[in-house]
Amino acid sequence: MNETIIGWLEGWGISAHRMEWMYWLVTLASVALIIFIADVVCRRVLIPLVKKLTSRTRSTWDDTLFSDTLLRDVSHLVPPILLSVLLPLIFMPGHPTLEFLLKVVWICTIALITKLVCTFLSSLYILSSRQDRFKSHPLKGVYQMLKVVSICIAAIIIVSILIEKNPGYILTALGASAAVLMLVFKDMILGLVAGVQLSANDMLRPGDWITMPKYGADGDVEEVTLTTVKVRNWDKTITTIPPYALVSDSFQNWRGMKESGGRRVKRSVYIDMRSITFCTEEQMAEFERRGWLEGVEREDKFVVNLHVFRNYLEDYLRHHPRVSSQMIIMVRQLQPTAQGLPLELYFFSDGTDWIPYEHLQSEIFEHVFAVMPTFGLRVFQAPMGIDFSGHEEFALQ
Repeated sequence: MNETIIGWLEGWGISAHRMEWMYWLVTLASVALIIFIADVVCRRVLIPLVKKLTSRTRSTWDDTLFSDTLLRDVSHLVPPILLSVLLPLIFMPGHPTLEFLLKVVWICTIALITKLVCTFLSSLYILSSRQDRFKSHPLKGVYQMLKVVSICIAAIIIVSILIEKNPGYILTALGASAAVLMLVFKDMILGLVAGVQLSANDMLRPGDWITMPKYGADGDVEEVTLTTVKVRNWDKTITTIPPYALVSDSFQNWRGMKESGGRRVKRSVYIDMRSITFCTEEQMAEFERRGWLEGVEREDKFVVNLHVFRNYLEDYLRHHPRVSSQMIIMVRQLQPTAQGLPLELYFFSDGTDWIPYEHLQSEIFEHVFAVMPTFGLRVFQAPMGIDFSGHEEFALQ
């Protein structure tokens, strides 16, 4: 190439003292023109052609994989590759300038290849997140770790080019400082291991509702990355948790509740034990008329009003349209306390949405409080000042 350019310049009658700088001017102009043409062909011809081909296919994975960003990164590799081919044709072998320029070109090429690999991994993450079988797995941390590994490999190669040493020499030096590297990349290493454990054991998925009081987390998991797990709490704040904390510590995942289709209600009402008595004949007749004695075990005609009340509540819950009949329904007594006898209602709502769940609890316990006097039962309530004053009517006014 050198002889061709020199012969061409001599044909134009260029004098010898101007030959050198004219040679470099023509050479640089030729290289710049070749690179410019190659860049225009890539951006104006090849990239639109690839986009047109991918748009004609029915599948959508190729549109994501061959995105504009990835195609631009590929086109950016053309200039340094051409330079690595053309520079040895311009300079004599062993020329200091050639060695310097080749180092710069190789470093730029490695940096662009690393950027291309990271873009490719990002496209793969988008594709995998759209798949139903991978959508529920926290794969973002794995892809981030692959990017970190790619960047580390590129950094080792670049340093080996700069110091003109074999990459194995640098790896040996890094092995000697492994303790320092473990300290620097501790969170990443622990996050990667924790991410694999969370995914392999199906402990956590994006969208899960988790509760972790130690970190003040109570809400839906938005994102699982290499170093953090983002949880959007119900008060719209965001809590970040280290992934390894979810493996080493305990947290509550409400996914099972959502998948079951019902949410548990476990609340008690305290009954004044002095109101628990045998039913009178009038009460028995009234309960019989209303059908509340069906299923009640009678012994010598002595029936306790609390027994009838428990039977009534279980029947009421079984026939309630928003209480799940496929799950446990139970009304039971707990250990008596100084505040009365706890009567616990244990059942599941037919649905997991929060607002209907709260409305269902309120509706049922409002009914419980309103119907208790019909059975001759009273709710325990600590006495107030009005209970001792003897002026209840005046106080109510």
